[in-house]
Amino acid sequence: MRSSLPKPLHAVCGRPMIAWPILAAEAAGAARIAVIVSPGRDISSALPTAVETVEQPEPDGTGGAVRAAESFIRGAETVLVLSGDHPLITSELISELLATHEEAGAGATVMTAELDEPGSYGRIVRGDDGDIEQIVEAKQPGDATPEQLTIREINTGTYAFAATALVEALGQISNENSQGEYFLGDVLPIIRAAGHRVAAHLTADPMVNLGVNTRAELAIVERTARERILDHHMRDGVTITDPGSTWIDADVELEADARIEPGTTIQGASSVGADSVVGPHTTLINSRLGREVKVPHSYLTDCDVLDRCTVGPFAYIRPGTKLREGAKAGTFVEIKNSDVGAGSKVPHLSYIGDTEIGEDSNIGAGAITANYDGYLKHRTVIGDRVQIGVDTALVAPVDVGDAAYTGAGSVITKNVPPGALGISRAQQRKIEGYAERRAREASEEGEES
Repeated sequence: MRSSLPKPLHAVCGRPMIAWPILAAEAAGAARIAVIVSPGRDISSALPTAVETVEQPEPDGTGGAVRAAESFIRGAETVLVLSGDHPLITSELISELLATHEEAGAGATVMTAELDEPGSYGRIVRGDDGDIEQIVEAKQPGDATPEQLTIREINTGTYAFAATALVEALGQISNENSQGEYFLGDVLPIIRAAGHRVAAHLTADPMVNLGVNTRAELAIVERTARERILDHHMRDGVTITDPGSTWIDADVELEADARIEPGTTIQGASSVGADSVVGPHTTLINSRLGREVKVPHSYLTDCDVLDRCTVGPFAYIRPGTKLREGAKAGTFVEIKNSDVGAGSKVPHLSYIGDTEIGEDSNIGAGAITANYDGYLKHRTVIGDRVQIGVDTALVAPVDVGDAAYTGAGSVITKNVPPGALGISRAQQRKIEGYAERRAREASEEGEES
């Protein structure tokens, strides 16, 4: 990956890669889950709660990894082994694998797939009875014979084991191969020799085998995951007008009859209510939209927008903001860490920061709340039914009472009582003949130069 970030922590559609197989296993009914990690490698921040970690003392292969978890495995009935860099595994595929394993009464069951070009994937060698005799590695010259390399059925790296059979076999595998590693697939002939069946579950989904070792492979996996996410939402009643230009993260929640327009990105723990229209060209990050919200051409992060609000176009709604029912944040408006009351409007060209606005108030064009004194942030409080004139600067901390007004172009530094008009302007002067005089002075200055 050529990255300072551990590979399992790279995100796939907003979710750490390692979390995908974990959540799939949980959904398939796994009662206890452990992630096998390198010594000193802490990835707990990316793991769902109740997931344990087991250290693999040295990087000695997949067999060595599972052997490091032997104490974890003992006492279990069935052990599922997944690859942490295969995020496209699903709970449905896992359930199918486990069903095959149980029906066969097998000591081990391997999920396999057929590829037109199997490349360096391990080949599945079956016996006359159709069960698996062994998995032959094909990563290095000499690992497999020319005949074995013609096999198209490959090992996907997903297994189900009878726990006792697995533990007994792990102690017998060898690292006498071209890579000097213990391969988990080497337990299969041992389990078979002990009298257990080694079954295969052939899946029709080749993507289950798509692992990630490079940024290019990460992009391929993310594209596939994104297509699945969009398909899921559309089947659940969401309109996505152009899936090819729409990015929606794995943990986003969309209600039926929401509409997502082209060029839209919805990330993190965002949600969109029914009959809301997001986009075109809108970004939501960890933001929650209610019902019947409209958000074209805007950028929202870590905020709450309640029912029937309108945002944009070209609005920037920053963390800590709440727009209550029917509120409006219009064109070229920026709002940060503020509560805008029901029915209140900030129609255009305004900055509202660290502010509380009551219900049914109107903020005129170009108004700002001056919330920062160079050291501290201060709050502005605007009551219900307030009319803030255009180009008003409210210098916090300051309160404007219910039903109050401010005059256009005012700088308000003191509280405005309810029902009052706050106005602060320099006296307008009129200078006759100024334009003619200025033109004459400019001409004289040009002659001198």
